This record gives sequence, C-alpha cells and structure tokens, in this order.
Amino acid sequence: MQIGFNAPTAGPLSATAPLTKLVTEGEAMGFDYATLSDHVVIPTDIQAKYPYSSTGEFPAGARAERHEQLIEVAFLAAKTTRLRLITSVMVVPHRPAVLTAKMLATIDVLSGGRLTLGIGAGWLKEEFEAIEAPDFAARGKVTDEYIKAFLELWTNSKPRFAGEHVRFDNIVFEPKPVQKPHPPIWVGGESGPALRRTAKLGDAWYPIGTNPAFPLDSLARFKASVARLRKMTAEAGRRPDAVELALRCTAYGESVPAKAGDGERRLFAGKPAEIAADIKALRDMGVGHLDIGFGGTTVEAMLGEMQKFRKDVLALV
Repeated sequence: MQIGFNAPTAGPLSATAPLTKLVTEGEAMGFDYATLSDHVVIPTDIQAKYPYSSTGEFPAGARAERHEQLIEVAFLAAKTTRLRLITSVMVVPHRPAVLTAKMLATIDVLSGGRLTLGIGAGWLKEEFEAIEAPDFAARGKVTDEYIKAFLELWTNSKPRFAGEHVRFDNIVFEPKPVQKPHPPIWVGGESGPALRRTAKLGDAWYPIGTNPAFPLDSLARFKASVARLRKMTAEAGRRPDAVELALRCTAYGESVPAKAGDGERRLFAGKPAEIAADIKALRDMGVGHLDIGFGGTTVEAMLGEMQKFRKDVLALV
C-alpha cells in the first residue's frame, strides 16, 4: 500500500519555503505521494453546501490565500525526484479541456511520469460562476466529456473529438504523457454519479470517508460501496476489479469518535495499533493507496506528525 500526505495549496504553509521543506522532507521520509487541492477563487458569499462537513459549512481556514493547483504541482515536481503528485481533486470543468490536457501532459513529461490525475465534478456553484466555467447544472456531463477528450488527446496520434462541450480536429498534440496509456485517473466522490463515472472512466476510486450523505466511516460501509462499484464496473463492460482503490483519511487517532454511524468501529479511530489494524484490513481488501490529513500549524509540527505516524502506526502494518 502506498501512503500519501497533503501538500497545502492555501494558508501560511503554502508559502515557498515551508511548502518546499514539507514536500522534500516528506519525500525523504519515504512517503509515496503528495496530494494538492483545487480552488481558483473562494467566493465571499457561499450558499452551496460543502459535502464533507455535517453542517455543510466550508471550513473557515480554507478561505485563505491560495495557489493555482496545476502550477503548484509543476513547481513541486521540480523540487522532488521520486514523489508522485496527485490532484486531490482537480475540478474538471474549471479549465478548458484541450488546454488542461496539454498542461497535464507537460507536467507528466517534465516530472518523468509522476502525475496522478484525481478528478471531481465540483460542488461550489458560486466559484463556477465567478470563473465563468460551464453551467454548474451540467457539470457531471461536462466532466465526463472533458475526460474523454483528455484520453483522445493523450492516446491518439491524430486526435479528433466532436462533443457537446468539446470539439477539435486537424491538430498536433505532442508530446504525449510519459505514462502509458496515460496518467492514472482517480475519480473522487462517493455518490451514485461518482461511482458510475469511476466504473466507466476511472483507473481508481478515490473517496473521502466523511461525506455525511454517503458515509464510508466503517469497514462494513466501505466494503458495501466497493461491492456496488464492482457491480457497476462489470455492467460498464469492464472487469469488476479493473478499478483500483484509493482512500483519503482526513482525521485519525483518539480524538476521532470510536463508533461509526452504523454502530461499527470507526475507521482510523483509537490507538496506533487499532489504526494499523484498520490499514491492514483495508490493504487486505484491495486498497492500494491511502493518504492522511496530517495536522500542524507549522512545518515542524506537521513533519513531526508525519514522522510519528510512520513510527507508531506504519511500523505495525
């Protein structure tokens, strides 16, 4: 199982010096990948409901100064040598399809094939409006079409595409990504549409366990959703196990409630040995990637948490 950590795109730790230190020392510690989130702007008046909190409120700390995701990915690729870089997740409709495919291909080439494309359709309606993205109500269809356009551009020597939202023909798109047939596509989200998108287009499913509408806070709940995904993948004409499993853990330890909403043990709650047992159980059921939301208001504090997790938890896995 590969283990990742979050590279901040917002707030004080996203400044050049702390960001560089955090990521290069995380790589040196032996972490496998870093994740980077995506917002272009943060509206000052948000009516949309944030999917990953019980109140629907967007975290106040997330309203800080913020970098553009793909430029930060490119910056960190130049600062590292082994670490994979995961967009976690890139809101697909935020950027024009052909330009985005080109930016991603360039990152993959210049990083030596270290890009993983985590994708989502987005939730923040006011942000869509501010950046003049395609109609928010059509974001699912736009996302699917853009991804298909990416694949055409990345894999076809004479790419052409005629969709409702993307059209191109008679173009040269070179160089292709280093990774073949293309950078891995991890589909974020826990809803039915996200699972269907994963089943049809994804190389991996990449949920967060804390969505109150689609909770994955216990092993039983996660297994049930994976079984549903496998069925949908087969119905899409693919092998049921064609899609890998990745998971994002936003909180862990004794501060996490001991029980999940279904009355079962809550994943990643409790002492290090209990968390290690959860990781082993997830690994045994096929989860190949797990990233952890480490805390800390300074680089030293966050690196300390990362080191402690490796020593106290991962050493037991």
